[in-house]
Amino acid sequence: MTSCALAFDGRETSRRALELAASFATVVGSTVHVIHAAEDRDAGLQVVGVAEAMLSMQRVPFVTHVEPGKPGEVVAQVIKRTRCDALFAGAHLSHQHGRPSAVVVSHAEEILRHTDIPVVIQP
Repeated sequence: MTSCALAFDGRETSRRALELAASFATVVGSTVHVIHAAEDRDAGLQVVGVAEAMLSMQRVPFVTHVEPGKPGEVVAQVIKRTRCDALFAGAHLSHQHGRPSAVVVSHAEEILRHTDIPVVIQP
């Protein structure tokens, strides 16, 4: 396995997915492609800066991709272009009546619908 993708939005669950992707990449010797969809490139670069810092400190090879568009489409395009072998992403829980109820059908599901490689969803 030469490369894995990480859909990264800076939230807590994507930070946990980052930790998992970094561990995975270290074990299998792959590069992590950090992917973030943002219309404002400068704001997007700030978001992925967290991932860049963590991966640099752990000496994990990485490449960042900040591109305009919908998250699912952007992730799918980068995966296709870079030929990533696996995808790591976070999923956010919705809360009803103060309790976690279901995984939000937002970005995680959108990403799943746009890719055909193995996906690890980190809650």
